[in-house]
Amino acid sequence: MTCHSDFVEQNRRPDAAGRPLGRIQSSRHGRLTRLWTGLGLVVGCLPALTIVLVPVRDSLALESILLLYLLLVVLIAVTGGILPGVVAALGSVLLANFFFTTPYHTFAVEQRDSIIALVVFVIVAVTVSVTVDLATSRRIAAARSRSEAEVLSRVTSEPVTGDSLVTVLEEVRETFGMDSVALVEQSGKVVALAGPQLRGSPAISIPAREGLQLVAEGPELFAEDRKLLTRLAGAAARAWEDRQLADQAAQARQLAEVDRLRAALLAAVGHDLRTPLSGIKAAVSSLRQSDIAWSPEEQGELLETIEESADRLDDLIANLLAMSRLQAGALSVDVRPLVLDEVVGKALAGMPHDAVVAAVPDDLPLVLADAGLLERVIANLLDNGRRYSTTAVRVDAASDGDVVRVMVVDTGPGVPAEDFDRMFTPFQRLGDNPADGGVGLGLAIARGFTEAMGGLLTPAPTPGGGLTMTVTLPVAT
Repeated sequence: MTCHSDFVEQNRRPDAAGRPLGRIQSSRHGRLTRLWTGLGLVVGCLPALTIVLVPVRDSLALESILLLYLLLVVLIAVTGGILPGVVAALGSVLLANFFFTTPYHTFAVEQRDSIIALVVFVIVAVTVSVTVDLATSRRIAAARSRSEAEVLSRVTSEPVTGDSLVTVLEEVRETFGMDSVALVEQSGKVVALAGPQLRGSPAISIPAREGLQLVAEGPELFAEDRKLLTRLAGAAARAWEDRQLADQAAQARQLAEVDRLRAALLAAVGHDLRTPLSGIKAAVSSLRQSDIAWSPEEQGELLETIEESADRLDDLIANLLAMSRLQAGALSVDVRPLVLDEVVGKALAGMPHDAVVAAVPDDLPLVLADAGLLERVIANLLDNGRRYSTTAVRVDAASDGDVVRVMVVDTGPGVPAEDFDRMFTPFQRLGDNPADGGVGLGLAIARGFTEAMGGLLTPAPTPGGGLTMTVTLPVAT
């Protein structure tokens, strides 16, 4: 029979993801739907069964017919509850009396056995209806408990992330079929929201913790729903607290990083900036001594010391300012098509001719970059390579499809692969040796400038020993 095809509606299983299909709560609409479905089965299936049995009533005993009616009553009770089950039992006994006991088409009963069978049928049918309804209610309650446990398990087992609070609110919204769910402070400030903006007419408002409330707009809930909702409100409050703690931890890490950079900067000022200043002061003081007659060669050496120290001081200050711009996000980038060999030529200006060997073809395609930033990147890489290379640093360039690669190759001691990331850390010198010179900003600035232009800076070992720094830039189309 197809009349009982809807009776499993109340026992739907979760989907593949474990989420219950439909809302957990047994709303008034759901109960009315179940009731009217049961009554509809009474109106539709009892006459249908009677029409099927009437032609064969002479070949079936009354007891067999009553058993078929009893089966239908059980199915209706499972689907619609106790009221449709009782109505179906009474309707079945009336139809059985009218169509299947002699004399037919009257409510009179000739045989005493038929009276006993009908009375027993009514008692058994009502009893079975009540029993089935209780069993169904308990099964629904058990399914509800499992669904609640699954919801709470999903909420509590989710890893703590920045979206954990919104995830909990979305869970509440989907579970209870709400329009909007929000966590609101006592002052009225919305901490987090799932769904459309609140319209100001919440259906429920449940305390989540001191100073916080879970507010939802949508259908009204029953008492058993509020119990689960209270637990979910507590989970939302815990997610909010976890997010606060995560924000505080992030701020603490940021402050620790600032302190580390400040300490490194003070160390740099204490040594690397003081060294050129001391050289300048010593040279100037020597030139100002009136009791010493300096030869032109000696004066030239002192002036050269002043110039070199001033250049070194200028480079250090420029690097510090560049790093501060990078960390503050205030770097101005003007990307446009550039001729690569011209930029490399500017980066080589002022460097000793025997310290760098450039092999940049003049027929390379135009690259997309910022001229000033790219020049500074190449200059920093050359300066870093010259500091450690045992031979002249080589600058090569080649086109590779839609990118151009610029390689700065040195033959120094190289860097272990596990230290590649560490050498781009601000204020990180190779081997942490201050005697190497500089404040450890050159490579950090080179990578920051390259990435700001949309390029990529990658290190690799030089065949035979050393380090090769490759700047990859997109080709202008």
